[in-house]
Amino acid sequence: MKPITSVIFRSVLATSMFVAVLPSPAKDIAATDTVPVRMTVTADVADGKRAPEITQEDVIVKKGKERLQVKEWLPAKGDRAALELFILIDDASDASLGSHLNELCAFIDAQPSTTAVGVGYMRNATVQIVQNFTTDHALASKAIRLPIGSVGAYGSPYLSVSDLMKRWPASSARHEVVVVTDGIDRARRGRNALLNPDVDTAISVAQRTGTIVHTIYAPGVGRAHRNYWEATSGQNGIAKLSDETGGESFFLGLQNAVSFQPYLDELKKILDNQYLLTVSAKPGNKAGLQYINLSTELAGVELDAADAVWVPAAK
Repeated sequence: MKPITSVIFRSVLATSMFVAVLPSPAKDIAATDTVPVRMTVTADVADGKRAPEITQEDVIVKKGKERLQVKEWLPAKGDRAALELFILIDDASDASLGSHLNELCAFIDAQPSTTAVGVGYMRNATVQIVQNFTTDHALASKAIRLPIGSVGAYGSPYLSVSDLMKRWPASSARHEVVVVTDGIDRARRGRNALLNPDVDTAISVAQRTGTIVHTIYAPGVGRAHRNYWEATSGQNGIAKLSDETGGESFFLGLQNAVSFQPYLDELKKILDNQYLLTVSAKPGNKAGLQYINLSTELAGVELDAADAVWVPAAK
């Protein structure tokens, strides 16, 4: 767990970042047998400490016991800073979210010109897009509204996130989502979120599309939120979704946070400290996800990324 003003929760069930031991050269995958795949990586350092320069040689990527060749390691800055950031709010959130809308608007307004922002609302397992991606941040922030306080006939934040990612236009920009929800899958009442197939589907789609999902907990409406088991299960679900896609999950207990500002400040730090990593991965007979481990031997630095990367089929 990584405290700021409030608590940032990171799922303990699946963590892909660890300090690895270099394998012998004989176990390295030959470049001629591989295809290049790209992913976004966040470099994290302790609060108050200056981030060191991270070079390509500092990055260790492994698939099982085999070390993969790092072909490119570039900071997401300058002409590589393009970011598509989608703000996705659960329409099942209660009216207390209204106290945070100005904070969300200010966060959108403060984005750099290289960031295109979209806004949408989750309901009935789909997304109502109220603002397509735009670099006019004032226009995007004007699209933020109060949630309607209804889940609809089929409320699942995980199916809604999947719906958004499947409709996302292809681009070379970084793809990241900030999801505001309580994480309760009201379409699958009584299902443990850590075993919920909808959570796993959202994770799989995010990893396949290279989308990082950050989540912010906000209480929802209805009796499900008042059920302690349902509420904590929802938090576990959004924590798992963020953790396995390379994002962060923010919440402070089961109550409404006094302020989202500490969360949004941390998100700004995350977005400002990202790199574009290209590695050589060995393709299989079919395209699919391959699980990898990412680490560095630099003291005080943690590299965060999705647990898996999509690798095309061998030709």
